[in-house]
Amino acid sequence: MTQASTSDPQLDVVVIGAGFAGLYALYKLRDGLGLRTRVFEAGDGVGGTWYWNRYPGARCDSESYIYSYSFSRELEQEWLWSSKYPEQPEILRYLDHVADRFDLRRDIVLGARVRSAHYDDAVPCWRIETERGERVSARFLVTAVGCLSAANVPQIPGLDRFEGRWVHTGQWPAEGVDFAEKRVGLIGTGSTGIQATPRIAAVARQLTVFQRTPNYTIPARNRALTAADWDEIKAIYPEIRQRARDGRAGFPFTLAGERALDFSEEERNSVYEALWQEGGFKFLYASFGDILRDKAANETASEFVRQKIRAIVKDPEIARRLCPTDHPYGSKRPPIDSDYFQTYNRENVTLVDLRESPLVEITATGIRTQDAEHPVDLIVFATGFDAMTGSLLRMDVRGSDGRRLADAWEAGPKTYLGLQTAGFPNLFTITGPGSPSVLVNMPVAIEQHVDWIADCIAHMGRSGLTRIEARPDAQDAWVEHVNAAARETLFYEAKSWYLGCNIPGKPEVFMPYVGGQAAYRDRCDAVARADYAGFALRP
Repeated sequence: MTQASTSDPQLDVVVIGAGFAGLYALYKLRDGLGLRTRVFEAGDGVGGTWYWNRYPGARCDSESYIYSYSFSRELEQEWLWSSKYPEQPEILRYLDHVADRFDLRRDIVLGARVRSAHYDDAVPCWRIETERGERVSARFLVTAVGCLSAANVPQIPGLDRFEGRWVHTGQWPAEGVDFAEKRVGLIGTGSTGIQATPRIAAVARQLTVFQRTPNYTIPARNRALTAADWDEIKAIYPEIRQRARDGRAGFPFTLAGERALDFSEEERNSVYEALWQEGGFKFLYASFGDILRDKAANETASEFVRQKIRAIVKDPEIARRLCPTDHPYGSKRPPIDSDYFQTYNRENVTLVDLRESPLVEITATGIRTQDAEHPVDLIVFATGFDAMTGSLLRMDVRGSDGRRLADAWEAGPKTYLGLQTAGFPNLFTITGPGSPSVLVNMPVAIEQHVDWIADCIAHMGRSGLTRIEARPDAQDAWVEHVNAAARETLFYEAKSWYLGCNIPGKPEVFMPYVGGQAAYRDRCDAVARADYAGFALRP
């Protein structure tokens, strides 16, 4: 590509990222609005998080038929997911199919990681440059970089001296990793570590799991979807989609009750047992409405899960280490699993509790904790991501007057509705900090954001407007509201990546919006109806 013109932007929109969000943004902006749109994607294929996260056991934790696009009835009717929770290869095939079916690839540049995006006040436009030197300009910049895409490799002393191989689950090699006859050390027991543990244990000679924080996890109860299942789903797909959009967390679930303590212990446990047997996020989102607001209500669910752990894990001491006691259920990302706790009954699996024996260093041949050195041939880091902000701040993004996004967010991310940041005109962020994002079913959140952004840009075109940015006062009020809403819940009871606690030096600010997808959508719609109140628009 050539240097962008200094007088006229080459493109109407540049989109960064070709995952769920970037693909739909391209379809909506190019085909829906007729805008000159180009997508830059760092990977060598589309798929976003499902391109990079190829670790064993990687699968969706929302039911497949709702973890999918709803914008095309034809796509919805023709695609058949194989199971309740499909694994990564099938999700990637789905996104490849979407890219082909809607002829999206011709406007996607692969292998093009964006190095910088600078706003040029004089033209005005965004000037974007990739790491391999491509340069374009565009009137609008839309980031679809994902909330969980900037891998967090912990800085552990001695890693550079390790003579074996190490991999991060978020940067998994396409050719896979051979665990046969290997002594494997896995660090991290969040959602990713919980998915990977049983699969690695089934192959490795020895698996040693280094647990930083024990986690509550609910069985997925994955199963194949039959022809009868699909006949039923397809017959009521519009109803399912509407219930998901109206649901607090983007799921078509109905609560068993609003207040857990209004039910007797026997009644509560009956609800929990039925949802445990059904599996998945229903345990949290179809049980009781105050689970994440009332500590006493939450404890009824937390203790139910702990009792299940004690019943599944044969060794009482290992069960004790696996039982979470330092945070309420759901205050960290609530994982679902396939035989995670059962895996600790295997003879080739060892659990090391890093709270009792802290990790000291990585040696040439193993991992040393305060009490012992554990020999390993291969290390798997299931240590998560620099969530919500990492992928944005790893680019050099500069707004009006050259202000760096890293400086604007130095004390934590500040946005209006999670969509824009003051001082960064015509920059939209899909599922950014300050929006429900990771607390809801992601495709529901993504489609709502893309639709809102497209409607906004269309409104600007009809009205002869060329520039939009968040007003500082509206942004400050929204940030205050986001944090006030979070403090009414139990989320602050946990040291989690929701607050950035997993990244040394990162400001501890609660980043997603806990008010729920339906209420958030209503707020966004009301802002648009009020001539985009809280935004400054200019001709």
